[in-house]
Amino acid sequence: MTRAGAAWLPGLAPAVLVCLAAPAFFVAEWAWLGWLLLAAGIGTAWLIERGAVTASAPSLTRDLSLIAVGMLIVSIIPLAAELDNLAMLRFTLALGGAVVVPYLISRFVFRDRAISFPWRTGKRWGRLQWGWLIAVLVLGWLILPFYFITSGVYQNWPVVDTPELIARLFVGVGAVGIWDELFFICTVFALLRRHFPNVLANVLQMIVFVSFLWELGYREWGPALTIPFALLQGYIFLKTHSLAYVVTVHLLFDAVVFAVLVHAHNPGLLPIVLV
Repeated sequence: MTRAGAAWLPGLAPAVLVCLAAPAFFVAEWAWLGWLLLAAGIGTAWLIERGAVTASAPSLTRDLSLIAVGMLIVSIIPLAAELDNLAMLRFTLALGGAVVVPYLISRFVFRDRAISFPWRTGKRWGRLQWGWLIAVLVLGWLILPFYFITSGVYQNWPVVDTPELIARLFVGVGAVGIWDELFFICTVFALLRRHFPNVLANVLQMIVFVSFLWELGYREWGPALTIPFALLQGYIFLKTHSLAYVVTVHLLFDAVVFAVLVHAHNPGLLPIVLV
């Protein structure tokens, strides 16, 4: 849902402040700056809406606070990829909490349905959608090995040289990929769309999405890949309204990421990789 005309303009500044907390947390890794940006953004939204918030109308202050809660939960753990039991438990609790806690607050405290997870739409995927799934695999196969190996960013992931570690990597990469869509698309993007035009909301969620991926390991010239990917995922969700589809796209992309990481740490194990 978008706002008519330019009625959304006063709320843009607080939304930008909240979204800029993501690069503060996950790129610069200055937690204090992230806290200040969140406080400034939510405080500014409250000043703008003071006296105008009703129980039934979407509130920018409430919705930005939900995004802030999610980011704060994620920011309490280091996002460096690790595969030991404690690290995987830490990721599960923090990333899971970043989705579940805002949802529960929205549903049972604010008593709205701002956050939802529309898994299926009841419509069959068309030729264009199936074609894009094939294109994701082909583009990933052509681009990702070159990016990971020539830039050296594969070293941001642990060495996987045993069947157990390879299996753990497979589970971890896929689980984080699913979480990306639950949080960045179904939570951050959905909340922002209640107040801003779709294109602007998509750009704002991209800032949060790409910042998280940076700390996760997609560094060097990684944003040249992750920025269009984040924007495309938002656009695809707008067109399909299907969490199942955007998750499928992401998991196909991550399947290539997984194969490249295994190959990079075990040269020659997967001869289909180009680099």
